[in-house]
Amino acid sequence: MLLAVGKIMRASLLILLTAMTSTCPRAAEEVDTVASITGIEIVTAVDRAEMYVGDLINYTVTIEYDSSIELLPPPLGANLGAFDVKDYETDITTRLRGGRIKSENRFVLSTFTTGNYLIPPIPMVFEFQDGTRKVILSESVLIKVQSLLLNTDDSLDIKPLKAQYEFERNYTRYFIWGALAFLILVLAGFLLWRKLRGKGETEFIDLRSAWEIAFEKLAILEQKKLIDENKFKAFYLELTDILRAYLGRMYARNIVDMTTEEFFCIYMSTGLPTDAEQELKEFFDHADFVKFAKYIPRTERADADFVYAHDFIELIRREFQKESEQEPLDTPDKQPANVEEGSL
Repeated sequence: MLLAVGKIMRASLLILLTAMTSTCPRAAEEVDTVASITGIEIVTAVDRAEMYVGDLINYTVTIEYDSSIELLPPPLGANLGAFDVKDYETDITTRLRGGRIKSENRFVLSTFTTGNYLIPPIPMVFEFQDGTRKVILSESVLIKVQSLLLNTDDSLDIKPLKAQYEFERNYTRYFIWGALAFLILVLAGFLLWRKLRGKGETEFIDLRSAWEIAFEKLAILEQKKLIDENKFKAFYLELTDILRAYLGRMYARNIVDMTTEEFFCIYMSTGLPTDAEQELKEFFDHADFVKFAKYIPRTERADADFVYAHDFIELIRREFQKESEQEPLDTPDKQPANVEEGSL
């Protein structure tokens, strides 16, 4: 049956070719249909011989011929059987070595009916130098189009709904989340209990003078041997904190939370000795350089800064004692030694 269909298609193409050539200026010239011509090669190809309904196949017709022969534009796409053309690219010409020419015609085809179909042969008209014309038909291509239902086990009959699948419940995550929630509640209750309990306790207040506390902290710092271990950053952090806390207690200012720049902005208003300002500023600037710029000072400089802090504490102590001897002790702002450290 396919052979008969192929013959019918070939005859139809010849009639179409005759009608096409009759409209050309050289319609009176004779056109012969031959099986092959020396120097001319026609190749048809598809990317697959079997497809499903609605699939796309790539169909290519490649023609190679000598440059002395002229290829007349073929009626490509005029009749491709049961296939629909979804996309195409025709007359892609390439010049080959040896004076030959290659012409490619590409088509993207599809169909929505099943069965065995032939892509019919396409007539190619060539004109030679003596003015004669000859026709060569390309090879037809057999394509098998299958139904999508052929590979399924289900028929087209409507079947009743299947019973719903019952998933087995897993309570593991509920136990995990429940245990976590219980632990959080216990921890929150414990912290709340400690907070409420701490409110009833009296906060410890060191009633010693500010210089006694500062000298004790300097002694503890010296025993840590931070300079010998080259832990200069930790040494200067603790040393400057001792000096800031001491000045805060002595002058009732929150100097501990101030930056070096903020502290020296209020230096004149604190009552500190003016002749000690420049030297004290150099000390704090050098300490900041070690603490924040990762500068490593010499051991001799660190030892000298420790001695300076000790002497500065002693200097301020003497200043206050001198003032206390000259003024009455009941002056409200002249009793800084008893200022509580917590007020800073």
